[in-house]
Amino acid sequence: MEKRTARLTLLVDPKKKEAFEKLCDLEDLTPSQKIRQFMRDYIEEHMGPDWREQVFTSEEPDT
Repeated sequence: MEKRTARLTLLVDPKKKEAFEKLCDLEDLTPSQKIRQFMRDYIEEHMGPDWREQVFTSEEPDT
């Protein structure tokens, strides 16, 4: 499973950002939660339902 986080910085139109934040609020989600959901859905769409095994078993071992 996910052990660490990494920052993803992106630039968006301020009005789209505001609309996105309002829509996330209606779902009681933070924008970060929604972006992570979008990413999981996108990865699964392209790699299939077993993508977690592919992604998380290819990690480098902890030292």
